[in-house]
Amino acid sequence: MAKDILFMLHPDFADPKAGPGAYFCPSCAFVEGVLSYYPQLREAVEVRKVAFPRPRPAIIELVGEENQGCPVLILAGEPDPAATTVPTKRRNGRYFINDPKDIAEYLGLVHGAGRPHP
Repeated sequence: MAKDILFMLHPDFADPKAGPGAYFCPSCAFVEGVLSYYPQLREAVEVRKVAFPRPRPAIIELVGEENQGCPVLILAGEPDPAATTVPTKRRNGRYFINDPKDIAEYLGLVHGAGRPHP
């Protein structure tokens, strides 16, 4: 059975537009924290790290150039009925979630982990 795919940025990336130094994506760090709280989620989804510079071909191939931001959870099929309250988007015939709190909510509802406090 295919797994949902969670794309996140590698930490410690350079961004010449932001100035010197190593950076991390705060939204990806939030989702990474959820995965560390609930290690079973790493078994439930396929986590793929991608480089900061755009374009990000692995994401573009699945949900289009306009949706290559991270984090993004690309669902293996239709949204799970346990998570009908979580907003999803659709592109290229695939459902995806690109808001970090919505990703955490979806993973919690579908895989029995905790969910973000409202």
